[in-house]
Amino acid sequence: MFELQRAHMSKPKKQVFSKVKAVKANARARVGTPPPERVLPDPKQKAAAKPKHKETLADLLTKTGEEA
Repeated sequence: MFELQRAHMSKPKKQVFSKVKAVKANARARVGTPPPERVLPDPKQKAAAKPKHKETLADLLTKTGEEA
């Protein structure tokens, strides 16, 4: 049964030499792996975290009244 399946499998693809991959592998061997990329904070998310409007005087007075 195994021999029948093996006859129908395709041959593995021959590896083609890539100059770019060879240069990168050489650089990694000499210098080491590059540091992981840093994610820059999204300015839109930063703006969304802040309230759009300042609090009104009435809101401020009710807040201080509840906390005190």
